[in-house]
Amino acid sequence: MRAAFRKSTKKKTHYGKSWYLPKNGAGFTLIELLLYLALISIMVLVISSFMIMILQSRVKNQTITEVEQQGLYVMQLISQTIRNSNTINSPLPGQTAAALSLNTPSPVNNPTVFNLTAGQLSLTEGAGSPTALTSARVSISNLNFQNLSLSANSEQVRVSFTLSYVNPDNRNEFEYSKQFVTSAQLRP
Repeated sequence: MRAAFRKSTKKKTHYGKSWYLPKNGAGFTLIELLLYLALISIMVLVISSFMIMILQSRVKNQTITEVEQQGLYVMQLISQTIRNSNTINSPLPGQTAAALSLNTPSPVNNPTVFNLTAGQLSLTEGAGSPTALTSARVSISNLNFQNLSLSANSEQVRVSFTLSYVNPDNRNEFEYSKQFVTSAQLRP
């Protein structure tokens, strides 16, 4: 039996110590194990970094989409309301103001007023209460309505504002602002 045991194992000595290893050399050395752990750690780190970058990119794209969709909605609504109005009450021709007052064909909705209330654009029709046109996720600044009318027959208003995503934590992926500018003329 002792002879069979010697055939299947090799005696190794190292610094005066001896141990037996299987004949086929199966098993990992400490250096191999550390090397594999280092490679796996690097792979996990690279994959994790890539996933974090993808998530931040997704959040940034959602932020940009939110600002652009709300800005386009507001611009279209203001332009359509101006085109369908009868007269511009304020600002007066050649002047600029932070609010726009219009008379519409429906007397119940007169005056129709667009103005800034606590960082949000609001619409007030007639004696009704103001309705917010933008969500709390975005903030409007630099709101200007410029009356470009040259005569009573060609009343025109230029609208401009900056729309920014609300970013209380100052995180880079939520940082986005865009300026919107358009002009609309009343239909004759």
